[in-house]
Amino acid sequence: MQAQQQPLEGRPGAPGGHSKGAGSGTGGGFSQVVALLLFLGASAFVAALGGLATANHVNGWYATADKAPWSPPNWVFGPVWTVLYAAMAVAAWLVWRSRAPGSKAALTAYGVQLGLNLLWTPVFFALYPALGTPALWIAFGIIVALAVAVAVTVVLFGPISRTAGLLMLPYLSWIVYASSLNLWAALHN
Repeated sequence: MQAQQQPLEGRPGAPGGHSKGAGSGTGGGFSQVVALLLFLGASAFVAALGGLATANHVNGWYATADKAPWSPPNWVFGPVWTVLYAAMAVAAWLVWRSRAPGSKAALTAYGVQLGLNLLWTPVFFALYPALGTPALWIAFGIIVALAVAVAVTVVLFGPISRTAGLLMLPYLSWIVYASSLNLWAALHN
């Protein structure tokens, strides 16, 4: 029973474990690099689409919006999201390469949260000029669902790879923080 609770990467013979090297898990070194690049590319794609949705509005309605007193300056968001997207991609790659039982469900949860992440930005930024405050409430519903999906992803990643689960925690924290900013915006705009 105890072995089921220990993350795979800490087990001898498992990816990241004690008896196999860097080529363990799915395929050889080249396929590992290609897979990592694909996970990074998916994150970059979501980030780029989010950036497009944000670019036209961050200096528009959002510049004059009533923001939470704990809102960071706009320049903070880019670097934070870059680190978070990279950590998310590495976490998903670690789970993928493990081929562990439960990795398919974990990666499905990862895909769901990535989709919700992609959906939130255009709803929050691009729909506000058309719908006003209701757009911010819709975005709040999405970001709450995103926080739940990320929490589920962390719970599913952790038993497969402790490192993957830990890599997702800053993202979960940021989503909870962003939820508070979204709630403030919905209440005060």
